[in-house]
Amino acid sequence: MHRVRFLIALFVLATAFAASGQAGSSGIPTPLSALLAEASRNNAQISAANHSWQAAKNLPRQVTTLPNPTLTYQNLSVGNPLPFAGYTTSDFAYVGIGASQELPFPGKLRLRGEVAKQDAVIKGAELDLVENSVADAVKVDYLQLAYLQKTLGILAESQHVMDQLIQNATDHYRVGQGLQADVLQAQVERTKIVREITMRHEQVGQVEAHLKELLHRDQSSPDIVAEEMTESPLLPTSAALLQIVREHNPQIQVDASSVGRQDAALASAKREGKPDFSAAYMYQNTDSKYSSYYMFTFNVILPRRGRVHAEVAESEEKLAQSKATLDADLQHQLAEVQQEYVKASSDSELLKEYREGLIPQSDAAYRSTLNAYAANRDQFTHVLLYFVNVLNLKLDEAQVLADHETALAHLETLTGATLR
Repeated sequence: MHRVRFLIALFVLATAFAASGQAGSSGIPTPLSALLAEASRNNAQISAANHSWQAAKNLPRQVTTLPNPTLTYQNLSVGNPLPFAGYTTSDFAYVGIGASQELPFPGKLRLRGEVAKQDAVIKGAELDLVENSVADAVKVDYLQLAYLQKTLGILAESQHVMDQLIQNATDHYRVGQGLQADVLQAQVERTKIVREITMRHEQVGQVEAHLKELLHRDQSSPDIVAEEMTESPLLPTSAALLQIVREHNPQIQVDASSVGRQDAALASAKREGKPDFSAAYMYQNTDSKYSSYYMFTFNVILPRRGRVHAEVAESEEKLAQSKATLDADLQHQLAEVQQEYVKASSDSELLKEYREGLIPQSDAAYRSTLNAYAANRDQFTHVLLYFVNVLNLKLDEAQVLADHETALAHLETLTGATLR
């Protein structure tokens, strides 16, 4: 009768351990899409980048407007410095009113406006880059949180199974069918599980803190519960993703905008070699017995050639720098996409091996050893060995799944495509 009860208990242990990891947290899960929308609305970095973009959009109007006009009032006194002295006695004394306006060479203001517009385009591209960066960080934190919740469920169930194994090993020892060392070894393994649970709770707290920062939530707000992590298929080919990078990668868009800006700056620098002008008109009035004066002045402002040549040379070098940066970043982003694609593909194969081979086979070995131990045909240390092996495989599978989903999240950031 004792052996029948023992076998039933061991069967329950094996079944419970095989199904472990299904629930690692309590509370209503929050979809990732909801957190991404919240971060887009509330994140402080996104808000700052948006204000910078909005400010930059007001610059073209400023630089394309003519310089401020100048209004002039003159009073020329004759005989003494008092105002209006000699106004009625000398035809040299007068009161003058005039206006003047600087006139840049045609095309200069337009080209300056093009540079300012490109600056605004860059700020808009930088806003997209910040949004993508924040979204990537939210995804990574969310997936890490899902991974930790999953592994906490596995460890909690394993702790429960280990408690039962310790109890059964103790009962086995009391009736003279086991060793005290078996009980002690099981207690050591249980302590290791408790340590892992404690470490993962600490990691959950760290991830929660960073995720709340990204969402601009109060740190004392309720903790976030992630949805259960599942494998997402990798549908696009590597070639398709690499092509998307050229067209939609946020960093490449910033670099391309910088090239456009430097193109406009070079054209503007060359135009600065043209002369500017200024026009002024002055009306001078004396006493009614004298004639009034009317004066029109037109000035040509000649630019210093040395300064202009230096500005053009600087703009040419900055344009070359922008093109080189674009090329370097493009190559880097393409390499990043290829690396993440290889990782996601490899992880997908690993997940298949875990689910179809390693875990089922190890679980079968564990069950077999458990049954043999119940029949006094095997040692308890072998039961512990296979128990720990199955536990580690389940934890490894959860890590590979998290790595796979994280690689897809990074691919989404690099390409701007939706892969999950």
